[in-house]
Amino acid sequence: MDSIQNGPVAQGMRQEGAKTSSEFRNLANARVPSGKATANGQPLTHYHSFFYNLLSWENPRATTVSFISTVLFIFAARYLPALRWIFKILYITLGITAAAELGGKMVLSRGLASSFRPKKYYTIPRESLEAALEDLEQLINFFFIEFQRILFAEKPPQTITAFVVSFICYWLIKFTPLWGLSLIAACGIYLGPLIYITNQEIIDEYLQNATDVVNAQASQVRDLAGHHTSRATETMKAYAGDYTSKAQSYIGSARSGSTSPVASPKRTKSGSVGTAGPGSNPAYTSADFPHAPKQEPALGATSHQEQYENSQFGGKAAPAY
Repeated sequence: MDSIQNGPVAQGMRQEGAKTSSEFRNLANARVPSGKATANGQPLTHYHSFFYNLLSWENPRATTVSFISTVLFIFAARYLPALRWIFKILYITLGITAAAELGGKMVLSRGLASSFRPKKYYTIPRESLEAALEDLEQLINFFFIEFQRILFAEKPPQTITAFVVSFICYWLIKFTPLWGLSLIAACGIYLGPLIYITNQEIIDEYLQNATDVVNAQASQVRDLAGHHTSRATETMKAYAGDYTSKAQSYIGSARSGSTSPVASPKRTKSGSVGTAGPGSNPAYTSADFPHAPKQEPALGATSHQEQYENSQFGGKAAPAY
């Protein structure tokens, strides 16, 4: 018996147990504020450092135990009727208590269950309750802050990863049960960081190459878009200049056609200058008209010329016909 207890197997198990206990203590001690803050300066909760320590496999034994426990819990919730067992234990306990109380009063004139009643019922100390509520508050704020950091793209790679995971889960949930989806999520959360840490150099190299390709394509697209934009701008400026010149020529011709002609001044026989315009009466003087005869036409005159010569003017002015 001593050889088994002090053998190499027992010693190895005790050493592994001591290391596991030490790692669990380290994991518990990691639940302290990390001193880091978000992009807007808000301090992080102590669960940020706790989950970082847990998922970064800094304490591999503690992380392994946590992962196995999570997987076993998922399978137990799927295949074990835990809720029925809880109600079964509850009704059996209450049935035994009621039977013992009634039987004791009938046989011993005092209840058996009431005889074990404590003088003061147990309560949760206020300090413990406040510490538990504060711890629960920090845990809820951890998930809430992380969701907002992903939603508002504080770190674009995390936002892209969350988008891909959400898209995959949207299609998986159509033909995968909830427990299967929970198992896949647990494996991804625990094993994803382990795969990255183990192959960090290779993964970083591929990510850098992918980033370079994306940046090159984005730069090419920006240059092409700028080239087409400049050409479109020049074309629009040319069209605008042509349409502007045509519009100005049309406006100038319309204005020249709509102006009224101005009559040139005319000089009358008397030497005065008169302006005759459309619809206006010309300026005439008495000198422009012949003198009217003031005596009766002479007898025996057979023509206008003879009558004029026999008149008072005596042929001084040519008669007007």
